[in-house]
Amino acid sequence: MKIIKENKNNIKEIITALKNGAVLVCPTDTVYGLICDAGNEKAVEKIFSVKNRDKSKPLLAFVESISGAKKIAEVNEKQEEFLKKNWPGKVTVVLKAKKGLSALVRKENTVGVRIPNYKFLNLILETFGKPLAQTSANISGDSAITEINEVLKQFEAKERQPDIIIDAGNLPKSEPSTIIDLTSKNKKIIRN
Repeated sequence: MKIIKENKNNIKEIITALKNGAVLVCPTDTVYGLICDAGNEKAVEKIFSVKNRDKSKPLLAFVESISGAKKIAEVNEKQEEFLKKNWPGKVTVVLKAKKGLSALVRKENTVGVRIPNYKFLNLILETFGKPLAQTSANISGDSAITEINEVLKQFEAKERQPDIIIDAGNLPKSEPSTIIDLTSKNKKIIRN
């Protein structure tokens, strides 16, 4: 487990790690998260292992833009208007998934997608150019984490660890994103 500072000089190392199937702890606009290449099945499986997460609970996806969301999900005009008002931000939307996504990043035929509002993570997304599978960086059943020392303490004694931790210090106290299902006529809040 390697610890690096949140720093633009480390972008190349982060992108290389993602391309090589690494799982990273990354600061977000909500809490510290676990991220990996959403198209890399082994990396996605490693997130489940590191987090001790039940595989029946799919991961969500970070994308760099609405056009990035359209590559993995079906987005109609009404949904796109909603996305333009709420992204980037702390709102994850559930949309109908397109083919080709890992079964661990979709639930039946839907996918949860979000553009975060966090400069460094957005730079990673833009540079990487593909969706990132993501979830909060806590062991399943524990609370989401905003303090770097808590992240480090949680993983240091574990057999299954993330490959890299991006240290941005303590994040402002926050809750995970709101999740809104946009797959039917009426919006449905899944997590507030």
